[in-house]
Amino acid sequence: MSLPFPAMARPKKLFENFTYMRIIVYNIHEKGWFAYMMIDNAEGLVFRPPSEARSFILRVTIGCSHNMCTFCAMYKDSKYRVRSLEEIDGIIERAAQAYPFVRRVFLADGDALVLPTDDLIHILKKCYATFPNINRIGAYATPADLNRKSPEDLKRLREAGLGIVYMGIESGDDEVLRHVKKGTTGALTVKAGKKALDAGMKLSAMILIGLGGKERTKEHALHTAEVVSAINPTMLSALTLIIPGNVPLYEEVVTGKFTPLTARGFLEELHMILSHTDMKNPCIFRSNHVSNLVPVGGTLPMDKDAMLATLERYIPRADNVRPLLNDTGNF
Repeated sequence: MSLPFPAMARPKKLFENFTYMRIIVYNIHEKGWFAYMMIDNAEGLVFRPPSEARSFILRVTIGCSHNMCTFCAMYKDSKYRVRSLEEIDGIIERAAQAYPFVRRVFLADGDALVLPTDDLIHILKKCYATFPNINRIGAYATPADLNRKSPEDLKRLREAGLGIVYMGIESGDDEVLRHVKKGTTGALTVKAGKKALDAGMKLSAMILIGLGGKERTKEHALHTAEVVSAINPTMLSALTLIIPGNVPLYEEVVTGKFTPLTARGFLEELHMILSHTDMKNPCIFRSNHVSNLVPVGGTLPMDKDAMLATLERYIPRADNVRPLLNDTGNF
């Protein structure tokens, strides 16, 4: 996936087998409340999309089966393994006792859909049967995961209750994808996204601003716009590239093989992507991730002009803003 977004860095164990993380969430209607995300105490850090902040994070795999992307540090310290159904069933049963009011479940880690379809259906059915108030299950899915599944398998997963998948597009440019070892192409990404949508799932897609560096900013922007337009996902999020010091791409920065964009360059690239999108159906767009310099949001295509105007107001002001990378790679 795209960027480090740990759900928990230093977990606090409150119940046997499980860890709670307190997330402060403000709700204008309820005038404030605390939400709690619960995970099981497996090894490694936990990652999830921002919209799954109140979900039970069910780690059906540990780590990422691909784990080769040169920009991503998310699962570098986790040894990849698939959990057994017996282990997963036990986790679900214990979680339901400790956390019976859960409404959403998120299947982690990096590519839960790598599991056989029948195993995933077993897990989905177990969740719906065990949690009395559940109304949605989501999961990360790579383009390779989705393309390995037949259309029939994806429809079976949807019928079993997999309502949304989160897919990292990152870039639509084949050269950028090859360079960062994403393991896919623009065409294969389009195929994967369409398969998820055709199966009746919601598709939340992520793109990574700056992934082509200065060297391929134009190609990255134009081809990414082409790919997201061809897919027309339900939701689209833009994140800004942050390069931590423990990934191969950072070494390329140090040796001069990869030139990160300036703050202005990030905004100009996002502007280029948005301006070249051509959505036929409504797509909710957000760039409100903490990595982004300017949060913009709306629904494509109808709010495109307003979002572009927002970026145009801020682009001239970005010249003196420091990019999110320092000489140690810390951020």
